Amino acid sequence: MMKINGLAFVGIPVTDMKRARAFYEGVLGLRVSEEMMGGKWVEYSLGNNTLAIASVGPDWLPSGQGTGAALEVENFDDAIKLLKDRKVSFSTEPFESPCCRMAIIEDPDGNHVVIHKLKPENERQPCL
Repeated sequence: MMKINGLAFVGIPVTDMKRARAFYEGVLGLRVSEEMMGGKWVEYSLGNNTLAIASVGPDWLPSGQGTGAALEVENFDDAIKLLKDRKVSFSTEPFESPCCRMAIIEDPDGNHVVIHKLKPENERQPCL
């Protein structure tokens, strides 16, 4: 059996690094922690995890149907207001589940990014 020690990173393919960086850094407010491959691979440290965006050619292309990263936000309502004010496209409008609140937005390439806020433990019910 393979032993997995943790999540190394979540990678999101993009087609235009300048446009993608404007979104991930300018709109979402992420800060670059590492830049590699002459700027074709950019990483953002998020707590103990890493989110990477990359434009590495036709073998890895964006899709709204692939893996999606979920970003835990401090204040859900403020985050949603900021995204709507900046005219970010929502593929799933904000909703509440028994354990959290979330919405799904799209980056400029149509990749899905989840905006997520876990409810406080005393308000949280099991998510089914």
